[in-house]
Amino acid sequence: MLIGEVARRSGVSARMLRHYESLGLLRPSGRTGSGYREYSGEDIRRIFHIESLRSLGLSLREIGRALDDPGFTPSALVDDLIRQTRERIAAETELLTRLRRIDAAEPAGWEDVLQVVAVLQALGSKSAAARQRAALSSAGELPVEALVEAVLRETDPNVAGALRWALARSGDGGTALLAKGLASPVAAVRERAVRSLAEMPGDETTALLRDALADPDAVIRGHAALALGTRGVADAIPALIDMIVEGRNDTDAADALSMLASDTATADQIAGGLVDRLAHETTETTEPTAPTAPTAPTAPTEAPARVRLTQALADIPGSTASCALVELSQDGDRAVALTATYLLQLRDAR
Repeated sequence: MLIGEVARRSGVSARMLRHYESLGLLRPSGRTGSGYREYSGEDIRRIFHIESLRSLGLSLREIGRALDDPGFTPSALVDDLIRQTRERIAAETELLTRLRRIDAAEPAGWEDVLQVVAVLQALGSKSAAARQRAALSSAGELPVEALVEAVLRETDPNVAGALRWALARSGDGGTALLAKGLASPVAAVRERAVRSLAEMPGDETTALLRDALADPDAVIRGHAALALGTRGVADAIPALIDMIVEGRNDTDAADALSMLASDTATADQIAGGLVDRLAHETTETTEPTAPTAPTAPTAPTEAPARVRLTQALADIPGSTASCALVELSQDGDRAVALTATYLLQLRDAR
């Protein structure tokens, strides 16, 4: 079979067949009387073998080794091809993402394109200072998707704060993307998402913050509760009381409770919750134990939590809180009693 016929049947151009021959990959088995290349059936099979290996991404040099070296095994080469393919896909995916973000920024000219590229590169810098500058300069210039991705991966607190600021000023388009962050299996990512949502107004973000109250991580529940407290959402009350008991941002939690106690019903609900926890902590600390050898007196292990709960009653209006403080002024724990007595004096002064 002559080269033209081979090219027609195999789909490989005559020029490429000559290139294969120049590299030693393919040698026609014979020549016609006129000197034309003549390919045998075995030559045709080799052409298809070459094309099959090319489809896997092998170089022509690697194809030659694979076909001619009996000791050449495919395992190592295939593993290397898998690695190279993954790297290529990652690089192409990154490029596609960058192009989409430039397109979303709706650049009016090449200067705008270059500006977006510069900010994107700065957000990916190893320098926290460079990332922070990029975040502070990017409000309104970058698509929300880029800001959300940056804020969910950012570990530096100053840069994260700047990114949250930029995201809050970009509109509410990032809410759906942050919702995906709340579903992450990584607690740190969920925390970054809830802290970003806390700085964004709107009913949709409030709903997501409500969902975050059920997060298994106490820190994430705390961020959601503080944000909801400032929005007047009473669902946050139990989580805020938990924060006071555990001593996590307890001052902020008490402030949020006082903001929520703007009406009598909610104030009594908060006071009742604090009193219930005080009773629980009392039960925990006074539970009888088996006699032991005398030891030096020590403060109850839960006393700090009971003091914090008592202090939280200070700014809760209403009779429920006042009655609780009167009772606590006679508490067996001196620190609790003194705190309650002082708070009653302040209430009377008002």
